Amino acid sequence: MLPYAGLRMRRTSTLRDRSDWLEACRAHPEARVLPVWQGKNLIAGWHGRPDDARPDRSLDLQSLRLEAIGDAELVLLGVDKEAPVLAADVSDWSEERANGLSRDAGFVDLRKVGPALGTQEAALLSYARGMVYWHRTHRHCGRCGKATDNERGGMLRRCPDASCAGVAFPRIDPAVIVLVVSDGLHDDGVARCLLGRAAAWPVGVYSTLAGFVEPGESLEETVAREVREESGIGIDNIRYRASQPWPFPSSMMIGFHATARTLDIVRHDKELEDACWFSAEELRDTGTWGDDRELCLPRHDSIARYLIELWLNEQ
Repeated sequence: MLPYAGLRMRRTSTLRDRSDWLEACRAHPEARVLPVWQGKNLIAGWHGRPDDARPDRSLDLQSLRLEAIGDAELVLLGVDKEAPVLAADVSDWSEERANGLSRDAGFVDLRKVGPALGTQEAALLSYARGMVYWHRTHRHCGRCGKATDNERGGMLRRCPDASCAGVAFPRIDPAVIVLVVSDGLHDDGVARCLLGRAAAWPVGVYSTLAGFVEPGESLEETVAREVREESGIGIDNIRYRASQPWPFPSSMMIGFHATARTLDIVRHDKELEDACWFSAEELRDTGTWGDDRELCLPRHDSIARYLIELWLNEQ
C-alpha cells in the first residue's frame, strides 16, 4: 500500500444527510478534529524541532476536541466506529495561536514526516489536508461569485442564490507519472531508466517524469505526450502500475511504466533542467531527497520512488 492511501475509516455517514450535521458532531462526546494550518498538520512529537531535523518513529498525529478550535470551518471526514472525525481550517489564525492548540505538538509539512507515520495516520492527515485546501479555494461560486455555503459535512459547497444554484464538489487534479525503461536499446545491452530533474529541486535529485492530464486525453495519451515534451523520447507498451492520492495540494498520481522506442534525449519544454538514462547499478546506492549525495532519488513516501524501486527489484 502506497503512503497516503488505505484509509479504513468510513467516509460515508448518515450525519452528512442531516441539516444539523455540525451541531450533531459537536454534541458527540467522542468527536475529534484534526486542525490544518496553512497546509500543515498538527503532529505530536515534533514541536520545537528544527526544520531540517529528521523524523523518527515516535511521531503521531494530534487530534483535539471540537471546542478547542472555536468557530473555525469544519469538514466531516467520516466516522471512526461511530465517532465523527473532522478537519478544521485554522489557517487564518496567527502562528502563535495555532501552536497554542497543543503543548506537545506543532504544525509540520506532512511531506517532511509522512514516511515516519503509520499508514492510517498518514492517510487521514493527507485527507484532512486535501479537503481543507479544496474548501479554501472554493469559497465563492464559480458562476456568479457569491460566497458559498458548506453543506453535507463539507462534501459540497452551494451558492445561496436560488437563481444561480451553483454546486461544487471536491475535485482532484489527475496527473500521470511514469518510469520509462530502455530494454536492449543501448549498445551494451544494459537496461536503463529515464529520470529527470527540475532546476528548483535540491542538487543531485532525479525523479520520474510526470504531468497533468489535459481535457480530451486518455491517461495513456498523457503519458506519451508528457514524455515526448519533457525528453523527446518516444514510448510504447504503457502499463499501469499503481495510483496514489497526493494532496500537495490536490492531485491524484496515476503511475505507469513504459518502454522507450528511442534513446536521444531532447528537452523541448524546458520544464527539466536535465534528463539522463540510469542503469540499475547506478541507482542501487543513492541518497534520498535532501541528502548530501551526488545522486538522490525521490522521498520514500512518493509513487515516484515506488515506480523506481519496482523496476530495480525486477532487474
